[in-house]
Amino acid sequence: MPGLKLVILVMIAAVFGCERATEPGADHSAATETEKTRELMTVNESTANSEFEVVKSDEEWRKQLTPEQYHITREKGTEPAFTGKYWDTTEDGVYVCACCGQPLYSSETKFDSGCGWPSYYQAIDSGAIVTAVDTSLGRVRTELMCSKCGAHLGHVFDDGPLPTGKRHCINSASIELVPEKHDE
Repeated sequence: MPGLKLVILVMIAAVFGCERATEPGADHSAATETEKTRELMTVNESTANSEFEVVKSDEEWRKQLTPEQYHITREKGTEPAFTGKYWDTTEDGVYVCACCGQPLYSSETKFDSGCGWPSYYQAIDSGAIVTAVDTSLGRVRTELMCSKCGAHLGHVFDDGPLPTGKRHCINSASIELVPEKHDE
């Protein structure tokens, strides 16, 4: 039965996951494949002359990041639901940007949204995140990026818990958990 639960959860995520605007019955892997094949400027190329504090060449980002991290943070990719290392983590700590180390989210604001990606109801600081309109995949969404380096993190939706009513749906590959140190 545990295997059946996982299959059901993956099916639910495909239909109602992070991108809740997906048509019922749509295959998430197909959306991810479409996202991979659409023409994109990498975050690095589109922000090379921007106000981001950390700007590196494409080659520098590729050397620093794993292929998955590079695809998600620099090419605006998405990891499949229920596959990232933090989607069900409950450890206390601070989630920092995988590209530049800027603190982004506290474990205190993390909640189980059931979508298969780490979800938070607010950033650790309002200045840690910047947003942009994302019209990819045929719909309008609000993209979340690190304000220090422009890394793509995920998207924000208006179906989160109080006090904000927001759900920051974040790719695990775009963040790193810095565990809280407990005095022993």
